[in-house]
Amino acid sequence: MITSLAYFGVTSPSYQEWETFGPEVLGCELVQAGPDGAVRLRFDEAAYRMAIHPGQKNGVAYIGWATAGEDEAGVIADRLRLQGLAVARAGAEEAALRQVLGFYWFVDPEGIRHELAWGQMRPRSVFRPGRAMSGFRTGDQGLGHVVLAVPDLAASDRFYRELLGFRLSDTVIDGPIHAHFYHVNGRHHSLAIARAPTERAAFLHLMVEANTLEDVGTALDLCEARQIPVTRTLGCHTNDRMISFYLQSPSDFRIEYGWGGLEVGELWEPRYYDRTSTWGHRHQHKELSPFLMIEPVAAPA
Repeated sequence: MITSLAYFGVTSPSYQEWETFGPEVLGCELVQAGPDGAVRLRFDEAAYRMAIHPGQKNGVAYIGWATAGEDEAGVIADRLRLQGLAVARAGAEEAALRQVLGFYWFVDPEGIRHELAWGQMRPRSVFRPGRAMSGFRTGDQGLGHVVLAVPDLAASDRFYRELLGFRLSDTVIDGPIHAHFYHVNGRHHSLAIARAPTERAAFLHLMVEANTLEDVGTALDLCEARQIPVTRTLGCHTNDRMISFYLQSPSDFRIEYGWGGLEVGELWEPRYYDRTSTWGHRHQHKELSPFLMIEPVAAPA
């Protein structure tokens, strides 16, 4: 089974800007670059959880999901193969690049590369935030959550629940917004999918959760001081109760920076909401698109 969002990789011509944006604004630790020059960011005791690779375009490179182990990852891989999807096992060199013992990878129907990893490495050195802060809420809840916009919401819902084992937390229908939220651990959602307005899939945002509300306020002040666009004001979501704001990253996708997210348990039953937020989260900088369009990648041979 999938247990958390382990890591996240993007490509960007602005990858070097993350060397300051990551530690000085978000509070990550900047660690040794990848062999291709990728900027790697550490959020906790894991070797790193985010990599920004050099690229001609801004785009999603891969989404890494932690699994309960090699055997469990293999069960998911076999289930995908039975549905006609090509699945490959990464070689030792590629696994070492991700700082995991191993992973399987596949491309979903929208062209997004997903990796089913096990054995995420933890170096001996302790996590050192890039600026004064209390750290991030990660651990068994993983990096945070990702949100995707998909053309066929019903088909994607079946894909993530029936093939990958995500469990529905709730659904929000607010005007043109129709979204499902899924959990794999105590975090209210590690994945959400929303109905896309076009026939192309898109990436909407990555959420990271700080340990204190003060950390969120500090990040908000830093964005204002550095003139980093805050695309949604401070607010509170109806479903996970997260107090957060949204900022535009150097790579043209949004980051939700929050605190206080709701935890769910085994007895959680799906809920339904007609608003995304109880207060705040007003949209700003409408000249900036909320969608980072997905450029489909090739499936494994």
